[in-house]
Amino acid sequence: MKLSLITAAVLSMTTTGAFAHATFEKGEAQQGAAYKAVLRVPHGCNGEATLKVRIQIPEGVIAVKPMPKAGWTLETVKGPYEKEYDYYGSKLKEGVKEIVWTGELPDEFYDEFVFRANITDAFAVGSMVYFPTVQECASGAERWIEIPAEGQDPDELEGPAPGVKVIEAGHEH
Repeated sequence: MKLSLITAAVLSMTTTGAFAHATFEKGEAQQGAAYKAVLRVPHGCNGEATLKVRIQIPEGVIAVKPMPKAGWTLETVKGPYEKEYDYYGSKLKEGVKEIVWTGELPDEFYDEFVFRANITDAFAVGSMVYFPTVQECASGAERWIEIPAEGQDPDELEGPAPGVKVIEAGHEH
């Protein structure tokens, strides 16, 4: 009986940890199409409120437009892309490289941070696109920046970056 309670407690902590990461609402994005990213932030940092959410945009994700949030300040960091991308007949050479929301999300609440982007063919169908994300709090941070090695389960990592699987256009589930 005592061993069962300990095992249940350990499993509970492991399961909670797996679901406590920052993740995207939709885990798939079509190659060459627009993707509405809804980043879910489930908690603060060790009981502290989240004061800033920073999302890095990987190369190959273009035409990024974040959604403002009431009560939060929105900033973008723009820069040149490593290569030129076709975007509906226009050539894009630069764009948003990082999105920063600054505000306050108490630890006992949940919130979502939204942006729209195009996932280019720089990502093969079946591959994952990871968006390293940092939550900043008054005296610490949650760093969701680890990218799993090929074949590694992201839930094995302490701070896995939120990611989406690239699927063929027209095959959204």
